Amino acid sequence: MCGITASIVLPQCKSERHTISPTNGVDGTNGVDGNNGTNGINGINGINGINGINGINGINGINGINGINGINGINGINGTDHTNDTDGINGTNGIHGHVDDHTIETLTTQLRASIDTINHRGPDESGIWISPDASIGLGHCRLSINDLSPSGSQPLTSDDGQIHAVVNGEIYDYDRLRDVCATEHGYQFNGESDSQLVVALYKIYGAPAFFEHLRGEFAFVLYDSREGSKKVIAGRDRFGIKPLVWTVVGGRLLMAAEAKAFLPMGWEPEWDVGAVVDGGWMMDDRTLFKGVRKVLPGHWMEVTEERGVQTRKYWDAEYEDKTKVETRTIDDMVLGVRERLVESIRLRLRADVPVGVYLSGGIDSSAVAGIVTQLAKENHVKIGSQAPSTRVACFSVRFPEDSGYDESSVAERTADWLGVEVIKRDVDEASLARDFADTAYHCEHHHFDLNCVAKFALSTLPREHGVKVVLTGEGADEHFAGYSYFTPDFLREPDLSQPDSPLTSNSELRESMYSAVDAEIKALFRNIGATQHEDLPDSEALADANGSVMPATLVLWHPTTQLFAPWVRELKEYRGLDCRDTVMASLAPEARAKMRSLWHPMHSAQYMWNKSSLANVLLSCLGDRTEMAHSVEARTPFLDHHLTEYVNKLPPSVKLAYSPAQNEEQSEQGPLWKNAGSALQSLKEKWILREAVRPYITDELYKRRKNPFLAPTRWPQGGALHRLFRGLLTREAVEALGFLDYAVVEEALERAYSLKGDTQAFRTLVYVGAWVTLRERFGVKKANKDDWVSQGRFNGNQAAAANQSFNDGRYSLE
Repeated sequence: MCGITASIVLPQCKSERHTISPTNGVDGTNGVDGNNGTNGINGINGINGINGINGINGINGINGINGINGINGINGINGTDHTNDTDGINGTNGIHGHVDDHTIETLTTQLRASIDTINHRGPDESGIWISPDASIGLGHCRLSINDLSPSGSQPLTSDDGQIHAVVNGEIYDYDRLRDVCATEHGYQFNGESDSQLVVALYKIYGAPAFFEHLRGEFAFVLYDSREGSKKVIAGRDRFGIKPLVWTVVGGRLLMAAEAKAFLPMGWEPEWDVGAVVDGGWMMDDRTLFKGVRKVLPGHWMEVTEERGVQTRKYWDAEYEDKTKVETRTIDDMVLGVRERLVESIRLRLRADVPVGVYLSGGIDSSAVAGIVTQLAKENHVKIGSQAPSTRVACFSVRFPEDSGYDESSVAERTADWLGVEVIKRDVDEASLARDFADTAYHCEHHHFDLNCVAKFALSTLPREHGVKVVLTGEGADEHFAGYSYFTPDFLREPDLSQPDSPLTSNSELRESMYSAVDAEIKALFRNIGATQHEDLPDSEALADANGSVMPATLVLWHPTTQLFAPWVRELKEYRGLDCRDTVMASLAPEARAKMRSLWHPMHSAQYMWNKSSLANVLLSCLGDRTEMAHSVEARTPFLDHHLTEYVNKLPPSVKLAYSPAQNEEQSEQGPLWKNAGSALQSLKEKWILREAVRPYITDELYKRRKNPFLAPTRWPQGGALHRLFRGLLTREAVEALGFLDYAVVEEALERAYSLKGDTQAFRTLVYVGAWVTLRERFGVKKANKDDWVSQGRFNGNQAAAANQSFNDGRYSLE
């Protein structure tokens, strides 16, 4: 686990044009007005225009300012001049020779400054590798987990000295893979670090074949200097557990674990207003910052002299044909889940440091703790570097008891039953106010809730108690249908894979339940402050969703256009803005085709959720960013792809099961379920997971309903949070953003702390508070209408509008 920085001095191409081409279905290629472009990027259309002035669809802007989303040099017409070439790097992975007067000494200084910016990700040591001609540089800061000796240091070099890499994350099944590389292929390892497998497997199998062997969470940048195969490879794990973002400054492709690492390299942050307004930062490869993009989960980038920069997909989720009848028995399927989950957890206990568990009041983390305990007691598996007899250290959050959101008592009863140690962090209003700004800084995006601030506080506990690694429950709800969001799409169609199930054989029952659940879900969302978006007619793109409610669900927490400045609202492109179109534009064409006719609607809903909310929110501000802020590595056994590929092929009816005879005491089911109607109560979420982990959990948890990890949203007037937002959200601070309507923010501040305590207004304060914090800490330039309109930042397709073409006359997005 670590922080990495790297950049590519973009190669000179004989044709003077390179392409970033999202092949293999990364949202298609070359569409007009964003149809099938990378998340709506305009493909070849609209490149250059006359001297870079707008082009078709407004690409580039006047005098070539901005290049990729506003990055290249000022007055660099079509990228000819690059006045920002100094300070450009974040590590430099150039293909060859094009150095821009950089010296090794200058590059070393820049790399060290970049790594120091994200030192929280790896405080144990740091390292830099620079090629002899200074065209290649890699930076790394290390959180020592496996192989604590100097041989585990990075950057890494292959056994023949020709491949160099920086790797963030963990590769599992290390012993078997190492043996294959060494005994079958003769690879010579020089240490025990699992990260060396990335270099070894690449050397043996090449790209993309070596991705098949990578099991775990990872992000890396690798430079292959061998004659005939010179290239840079950058890749990210299948679910986006580990972050990897990129931008271009002065003709250099910069890559890092966090965007703040670009700051010492000449990056001057600007808002991507389009990504904020249409929600693209959460749905596709955009971020809040203009020109800073994510390498998408399950994708890899390749930079070569011959083909320029290309992005490809190496993995995607797949689901069974909804008409295929299931032939496996229930017992077989339960056992299949149990075996794969236990194996996933066993692999993630491998470490040369102590390992703990994040324990909540839910079934997912409790199952992890239970399985860890049994592996240690009965199978004598070490808990990281600790003996099997060691009590498992579990960490939990405790909210104020009267908030209605505290589950610490459930976690404590689970810990007592398992015989594990539970260590609690009290999270109250004062701590939430204290940690709010630091959380926003580390996450680099806003959130609709303060649960990410609570996770930030929780993540201080492991290191205080000598633990560097924790196992978590993320990914279970996404794959076992744990969220109530999935129920309408579950009921939308019969589960033909289970023809004898009650809801398949009785269509009248299923249809009546669908109507009831749809109404009950909407009522639940209103009660917890979901955004009430204007009802709009379905666009043509939504036909691909096959009636799924998930596109609408994904924007429930997204602010309406009323929050934004008049100049934003008055743009014709945002009159009647439908953010559901952003969701659909982010999906690959082949996935949309399967959603139309092949997959069950619930599986389509899971796919959409996992590509957006899971990757860009839950694994970010509720995952890596808040954990690594405190130098803690979190491992997610429910996101082992061997497990998820199996679960994805299970019938919908074993994930959400019809179970009408339920007599749980509703007062014990948490705030979300207290007012749930009979239709929702008759569906048991994560049914097959409950059965699979039954031996490892208490009866209480086996029967308990899913409660999402939420923080309280109603706090007293004049309290710590009220004082925080009053001081943070001044007229001057809000108007310095450039894209918000201060009057709306001012009204939200009043409504959030009225006697009724408007939850939706409170969420508005949380959004805006994060943006103000980011502006102050990153120095983000004020958004300006003239800049955006004159440079054609908006056009008729919202998703396309905020995605800018990468074009300086030599490079383009296709």
